[in-house]
Amino acid sequence: MIIRFERNGKVKHGWMVEADNKVRVIEGDIYKIQTAKPIMTGLELPLDEVALQAPSAPSKVVCIGVNYPDHASEMDIELPKEPLMFLKPSTTVIGPGEPIVYPKLTKNLHYEGELAIVIKKQAKKVKAEDAEDYILGFTCAIDVTARDLQMSDGQWTRAKGFDTFCPLGPAIAAKLDYNDLRIVTRVNGEVRQNASTSQMVFSIPQLVEAVSAVMTLLPGDVILTGTPAGVGELHPGDEISVTIEEIGTLATRVVMEE
Repeated sequence: MIIRFERNGKVKHGWMVEADNKVRVIEGDIYKIQTAKPIMTGLELPLDEVALQAPSAPSKVVCIGVNYPDHASEMDIELPKEPLMFLKPSTTVIGPGEPIVYPKLTKNLHYEGELAIVIKKQAKKVKAEDAEDYILGFTCAIDVTARDLQMSDGQWTRAKGFDTFCPLGPAIAAKLDYNDLRIVTRVNGEVRQNASTSQMVFSIPQLVEAVSAVMTLLPGDVILTGTPAGVGELHPGDEISVTIEEIGTLATRVVMEE
């Protein structure tokens, strides 16, 4: 499990050893493995001595809409014939425990728990059968949406693009069998979403092919793979978590914009 952490003012990557509650420090850029292999230093730090950051710092977050049939039904939307894409700016990304800020411009804030793909090297016009060569691993994500703005604007940039609207974490799971992972979203401890990645309309390899046919994906970029049924409102003070099998739990809370 790859994490990104801050300690003594420096941000580094590490390998999380959950059984020991420790992190093994990695020196070097994990995204330059082709030219300068990162080094596992042997230095181990207690997890409680580091501050977890979003596990990736992407140049862009590419999101896939309506990729679960049950979510299409609850939103009264037809299933797309090809992946429906939209973007979140890099400034939406926050790490575990960093709060989601409820903007004053919206009156209807929603959560969407999702599996996120993290890209490990430049990807352009990648074929589905080669997609795994370009994937570093997977993490948990929350696609936060100002639903009223989404409906009124007719396009999704403003509704999806506020700062803090893309929590990611806690870690990147590499070499993961992603075909049937359980995704569970809880709000204040109550299960709101409970589904499997096996229900996706478009598979992980298909998504990498479709997105890279349109835009070049850079190392560290993230693809959100869509949300299952059960989306709903968030309010200031709410605690929200997304747990994905074999990855872990991303947990945060909602605070009102000052």
